[in-house]
Amino acid sequence: MTTGTGSDESLGTNDARFHQKEQIIEVSVFLFLIVPSLIISFFIVKQGSMIFKLIALSSILRDLALVSLILFFLWRNGEPLEWIGWRFKNARAEIALGILLFVPFSLGAGLLDKGLRMVGFTAPATPLASVIAEKNTAEILLATVLVIVVALAEETIFRGYLILRFKNIMANTAAAVLTSAVIFSLGHGYEGSAGVITVGVMGVAFAVIYLWRQSLVAPMVMHFLQDFIGIVLVPLLGIR
Repeated sequence: MTTGTGSDESLGTNDARFHQKEQIIEVSVFLFLIVPSLIISFFIVKQGSMIFKLIALSSILRDLALVSLILFFLWRNGEPLEWIGWRFKNARAEIALGILLFVPFSLGAGLLDKGLRMVGFTAPATPLASVIAEKNTAEILLATVLVIVVALAEETIFRGYLILRFKNIMANTAAAVLTSAVIFSLGHGYEGSAGVITVGVMGVAFAVIYLWRQSLVAPMVMHFLQDFIGIVLVPLLGIR
C-alpha cells in the first residue's frame, strides 16, 4: 500500500524528469538554430572566395533549424502535423497538380515582375542566376540541395506554421495570408522592389493553393520548380 506522501514524491520526481527532458529538447533545438550560423560567420570573413558555398550552407542549416523549432512547438502543444499542411495521403495527385499549376503561376509572376520594372520599380543589380553561372559541379549540386530544402522549409514556415498562428491570433484567414506573405517577401530584398512585390504575390498564391488543398505538397512543388529553374537550370543552360 502506497502512502500519500510517497505518491506525491513519486509524482514530483516524474514531473521533474518530464520537465528536464522537455528542456533538453528545447535547448537542443535552440542550439541547432543558432550555433551553425555563429560558426559559419568566422569562415565568411576568412574565406571570401567561398561565399556562395557558405551562404548556401548557412541557408540550409537555418531553414532546417527553423523547421525543427516549429516541430518542437507542435510537439509541446500536442498539435498534429496535419495542422501545418503536412498531409501526404494523396501526394501523387498533389505533385501533379503542383506541376500543372506551375506553368500559369510562373508566367503570371514573370509578367508581374516585368510590368513592375517597366513602371519604375527596381530590379537586382546582379541577377540571381549569375551567382552560380560559372560554378563547378559540386556547387551546382549544392544549389540543388538548397532549392529543395528552401521549398520544403519555407512552405512549412510561411504557409503552414505562420498562417496557422496568425489565424488564431487575428481570427481572420485573409489577414493571416497577407501577413505571412509580407513577411515572406521581406526575405527577398536582394531582388529589388519589383522582386519583393512579386514574391509577396507569389506567397499569396501559394497560400490560396494550400488553403484550398489543405496540403503543402502542391505549393512545395511549385516553389521548388520556380527556384530550380532560376537558380540551377538557367545557369546550366547558359541563359542570361
